[in-house]
Amino acid sequence: MSEVKRRLQIFFLIFIGITVLGTLGFMHFESLSFTDAFYFNIVTMSTVGYGDIHPTVTASRLLSIFLIVLGGGSFLGVIANGTELILLRREARNRMRKINMVLGIFFSETGYRLLTIFSRCDTEMKTIRQHLMVSTKWTGEHFIAAQRQLKRHKFNLDISDLVEFKDLRDFLTSRRRALISLLENPAIIEDEGFSEVLLAVFHLTDELECRENFRELPPSDVRHLAMDMSRAYRLMLEQWLYYLQHLKVHYPYIFSLAIRKNPFDPHAKAVINL
Repeated sequence: MSEVKRRLQIFFLIFIGITVLGTLGFMHFESLSFTDAFYFNIVTMSTVGYGDIHPTVTASRLLSIFLIVLGGGSFLGVIANGTELILLRREARNRMRKINMVLGIFFSETGYRLLTIFSRCDTEMKTIRQHLMVSTKWTGEHFIAAQRQLKRHKFNLDISDLVEFKDLRDFLTSRRRALISLLENPAIIEDEGFSEVLLAVFHLTDELECRENFRELPPSDVRHLAMDMSRAYRLMLEQWLYYLQHLKVHYPYIFSLAIRKNPFDPHAKAVINL
């Protein structure tokens, strides 16, 4: 899309430049007013040729040829690239809508439980929790600020309670088929962020399934598993915020339930009690 936008800008600047040049040229060669010169310039570039104004000197005729060839071409370039940009943006919106639908399924079936498990092990949760208390009052600036805070967060997980490993392994194993089904959606392949999430979760699942007795793991292996968990945790949090921002704009009723299920809010409850 950026390439199309760049081409559109180039053609537009060329078109504006030729329009200004043609208008000034006709004002000079034909002694026309600005309005008449601009009108004649547009008529010439569009090859309409009403005949009410026509070039009377050689310089004006040469300028007309220049305008027809380059002016008309640049105008067509603006139309073609502008149309392509509109279609690409529409396609991007549709693709993003599909991706967020899949994200919703992921978080509903797997993601919220994983975030809850990971957050219990986060040694710096007190410093990040306040930035994850999403509410209906949040604006785009709040989501941007939260993403910035995530980039500064250390994501250090304390896995001293090895029972977490077994619970996590059993849960991920039970969700493997559901996660694999998400890969069947072609929209996922086009979204690098969510693809990274699934890759990290699948890798963590494979690592955990390769170990039977977590109580006998050496400290080095525990640290290795903690790093795998941290990676999945960080990637999921980033996608979770993007997902909530999308819901707030496009699906307020789903957003309402999502913030009532916020895994980082210890007081979050799905039941509405006014």
